[in-house]
Amino acid sequence: MSGFLEQMAQAAASRVQQARASVSAQQLWARARASPPPPRLALHPDGFDLIAEVKLRSPAAGRLAGRGGADIEDVTARAREYAHAGAAAISVLTEPTRFDGSLEHLSSAAAAVRASRVPAMRKDFLVDPYQVLEARVAGAGGVLVVLRMLGDEAVRSLLDCARELGLFVLLEAFDEADLERAHAWVETSSPGATLLVGLNCRDLDTLEVVPGRLESLARRLPVGVPRVAESGVASALDAARVAAAGYDLALIGTALMKDNSPGMLAQELLAAGRAARRGRRAG
Repeated sequence: MSGFLEQMAQAAASRVQQARASVSAQQLWARARASPPPPRLALHPDGFDLIAEVKLRSPAAGRLAGRGGADIEDVTARAREYAHAGAAAISVLTEPTRFDGSLEHLSSAAAAVRASRVPAMRKDFLVDPYQVLEARVAGAGGVLVVLRMLGDEAVRSLLDCARELGLFVLLEAFDEADLERAHAWVETSSPGATLLVGLNCRDLDTLEVVPGRLESLARRLPVGVPRVAESGVASALDAARVAAAGYDLALIGTALMKDNSPGMLAQELLAAGRAARRGRRAG
């Protein structure tokens, strides 16, 4: 595990411990079961979709949010704009120490797009099923699981909890070894589980994007599940490039957060990716 992921895992474990002191896992399960079901993830028949991300800060790029409003107002407005533009899901950073996120941001975003039938996804460094319960109570329809951070027992506990709660899981990989583990989890997944596999092309030591990684490892992603390009997609040309390489979705955060018209950019990315997929099928 990289130093960055180790720091994030330790911080996450500390947050879980603090949260358990206020609300037990049993109480959180009761709240989760009493919560209305979130929207289901639905992908477009044209074969390319966006998971549009709301994050207020990036460790690599610094502060991202801010169009004059408060954080919650910005989160809510952007989530609605993404959903209106056609995003299949809204990713919300809830990690507080390096991304300025919170569960309140997730709750606000999920509520903002519920009427559009677009699910929100909790993006954080999950180490305990308690965090999956928190996501469900906040209205999320999915969660991210970083394979590099976790042993098999921890991954299984997160997947089982997500399946029981009806949440989709994006399994995040960074290299070939992670992708081999992703294959194993896809092959042994329980009936009813909804899995996606993502490849993040960011270097965990420098936090910089590694050019070409998405294309070079595309053929190593599992088949039969949606494949997600993470990081490194900022323009219509990038969207077309990863769609042509075989990715079904792109998770895009920094580029959308920096853009003054994120909804328009999201539409451009979707149009370019879907055109590339049509061309790929025709070829």
